[in-house]
Amino acid sequence: MRSFVATPKTVVSRWHVIDAEGKVLGRIATRAARLLQGKHKATYTPFLDTGDHVVIVNAAKVKLTGRKEEQKLYRRHRGYLGGLKEERAALVRRQNPVRLMEEAVRGMLPKTRLGDAMYRKLKVYAWLKKDGLLTRDARAKERKKYGMAGARKRFQFSKR
Repeated sequence: MRSFVATPKTVVSRWHVIDAEGKVLGRIATRAARLLQGKHKATYTPFLDTGDHVVIVNAAKVKLTGRKEEQKLYRRHRGYLGGLKEERAALVRRQNPVRLMEEAVRGMLPKTRLGDAMYRKLKVYAWLKKDGLLTRDARAKERKKYGMAGARKRFQFSKR
């Protein structure tokens, strides 16, 4: 019996939506990283991108345990001498709550081109919009025909 090795043609990618409201940052990040890498699949191959797409909503309402809100530092460098910027997690949450989740997941992915490809399949939203994440199924056809009054000039999918 031969071993199965996944190829780019055999990889099937799905979409997963994770609601982060009231959940711990690290727990959500590890779950998202596993889904992005494809480690939850039986066809996982370390040298191929077998992972799925992940959408994280309500990232602004994620929990940080302990005193991480005041003590955890986020660092970035502008590339100039003395250009290191340090910000506390509380300030990052106020200014850009998506960055908390993105950096947590990014740190758990491989630091290679393959890891970059996995990271591009991550979408993080600070809040869930009132009308929902997707306005309609992407495969559904327009109700009105193209030439009729009130119809769009071109068929449009919902934004992801």
